[in-house]
Amino acid sequence: MCCNGGKVSLPRVNAPQELLEIFLDPSAEGNHFRKHIRGYNHVFSFTSCGVHIDEQLAITGRGIYTFRAQGSIYHSIGGFHPDQGTRPRFLQLYIYDTDHELQNRMLENTQLHETLVFKLQQLLHRYNPFLHVFRQLAQRSDVAAIIIGDDVETMIRRRDIKVQTHAGSLRRIQEFVGYYDPLQYPLLFPFGTHGWDINTRSQSGGKVSCRTYNSYMLQIRPNDHSTVLQAGRLLQQYVVDNYVKIETGKLRWVRNRQKKLRAELYQGLQDALHTGETNAENVGRKRTILPSSFIGSRRDMTQRYEDGMAIVLKEGKPDIFLTMTCNPSWTEITSELNPVQTSQDRPDLTTRIFRAKFEQLKEDVITKGVLGKVKSYIYVTEFQKRGLPHVHMLLVLENNDKLIDPEHYDSLVCAEIPSKEVEPHLHDAVLKHMIHGPCSTLDQSSPCMKNGQCKRNYPKEFATETRRGDDSYSQYRRRFDTPVQINQNVTVDNRWVVPYNPWLLLKYDCHINVEICSSIKNIKYLYKYCYKGPDRVAMEVHNGSNVDEVQQFVDARWIAALEACWRIFKFNLYRMYPSVERLQIHLPNQHQVSFYDHQTIPEILNDDYFSRTMLTEFFALNREEDQQSRHLLYREIPEYYTWHNKEKEWRRRKTQRRSIGRIYIVSPSEGEKFYLCILLSNVRGPISWDDLLTVNGVQYSSFKQSAQH
Repeated sequence: MCCNGGKVSLPRVNAPQELLEIFLDPSAEGNHFRKHIRGYNHVFSFTSCGVHIDEQLAITGRGIYTFRAQGSIYHSIGGFHPDQGTRPRFLQLYIYDTDHELQNRMLENTQLHETLVFKLQQLLHRYNPFLHVFRQLAQRSDVAAIIIGDDVETMIRRRDIKVQTHAGSLRRIQEFVGYYDPLQYPLLFPFGTHGWDINTRSQSGGKVSCRTYNSYMLQIRPNDHSTVLQAGRLLQQYVVDNYVKIETGKLRWVRNRQKKLRAELYQGLQDALHTGETNAENVGRKRTILPSSFIGSRRDMTQRYEDGMAIVLKEGKPDIFLTMTCNPSWTEITSELNPVQTSQDRPDLTTRIFRAKFEQLKEDVITKGVLGKVKSYIYVTEFQKRGLPHVHMLLVLENNDKLIDPEHYDSLVCAEIPSKEVEPHLHDAVLKHMIHGPCSTLDQSSPCMKNGQCKRNYPKEFATETRRGDDSYSQYRRRFDTPVQINQNVTVDNRWVVPYNPWLLLKYDCHINVEICSSIKNIKYLYKYCYKGPDRVAMEVHNGSNVDEVQQFVDARWIAALEACWRIFKFNLYRMYPSVERLQIHLPNQHQVSFYDHQTIPEILNDDYFSRTMLTEFFALNREEDQQSRHLLYREIPEYYTWHNKEKEWRRRKTQRRSIGRIYIVSPSEGEKFYLCILLSNVRGPISWDDLLTVNGVQYSSFKQSAQH
């Protein structure tokens, strides 16, 4: 993870000792600097930062500081001189009215300490090369604007900074140029160190992607004297900014790819040919699509939910629902912090420790079977509004380990505060991690409150014994006992305890909610809960003829620092076992074909490769008189065969790794295609379309008639 298997090696640049001393200063002034570090960086930035951050988190005053951004992030740079009647800002502060530079900077943020601003100003005047370059340019051009990496073509030819006559508008700095970071974060890159651009290469000569570059930058290394991992709240902004930069590059690829690679029904190509159209560029959809291959997109989440339901169809309902939430006070985190840091200052460290803990939990639960032998599972990593990661797991147990009655439930799950005299460690852990809220009458401002009621239905009722619930979960034993005081103002009893497994709670020292899934009614709710996706901005979309799914995704999603680190480090967000193979379904000659602008339609139609699909090759497999496949339904094929997309053929499975099939969902409103789906779900080993249309020796004219008979 740190160097991409030794392929990445980048030069290290240490910060000046005077600057490091400011970052690590334990005094009151140092504490003020770290609390307002984003403000201090802001008054020295050469560029402005356009971003919508979640100010509500700061207003509530609850919990830890979290930089949480929505939509795009962009940096803009203006001219050397302010417009008439406005004060100098950003780059202009280094050039215009330099006799009053300090006073002008203080106008940006009156909360800052003037002595500290002056000290940082002197440091940057001494070390930052941009300051001297821009001053030299300003002396040659009194009124001008800066253009940095005006376009991709310019960047490919050379790295440059241009000056043009000032037109009264800001210039946006593209995220694929190397000046993006040092101009925005002078306190992190005081020497103006060139950051990542599209030409960045390792010392070994290999090209380095933006994600790999940032992963390398965020590693803990011996004798590291840079300011990046010491920057606290500014580090949070930096990692969010850089993850959005990575994501922007991927989304640009998706958007640009749609102009070159088009898709159209095979039948649609034939129709176009019949009407005289031979240029492939003129057919295919023009709508901007964000495909399901883009992780986190709406299509991706929908497909994962449907994959989960396919596992239910094959394996049965889940038995256990487990949620694990990060504990920022883990000793593995706090022991790595320097004396002036808290866990919120190191999203990189918190992310890595949580991931390591979860990997160990998977080992215990899935491999060792501490809750029972696991037959199949899914898990989803999400991030709370405050940014802390948590994982939802759904476990399906082997038949011999199924939880069949309340006595079995009590052997795994508890919802009571244990005796302090008998189990002191467990008692403390439950009070620390497994008490809900408190909310309701104890605290109406709790985040779980909605219309005066707790969304989680706390406090629960007392119960002398565990019994099956009527909805998603069982109703656990919560006996009446002496209330326990958890702080000066709050006393709780067993009604406030979140269900837990004692062994897991003691081992992992964090919030681990374990629930027994007792009812078949809970399946749809649980899987949708796992694949509901992160928080989104509520939006209303107009003009359906010009839908841009890429822009909708960017405008709606929020990103916080820990999620940014998780994505930069390329940790898994989702996993399920067994894997699910999604099976194409289409009517004859109406499958989807991908082709390039330069190809002609006759060329595509005359190539047998374009006519082959999972479904047509399923027929071909059955025609080969493969005795095994002739007894299988279409959805059962992936259990015994693997699909090779490059060659477009099914091959007998050689590994023991399990896989199941799922036919893409078809709505009844789709007519013939819906009835085809019914036939494929019931007819074993069909050898052709006509075979599906034939019932008891009679061939019908439609799939609907065949399905009815």
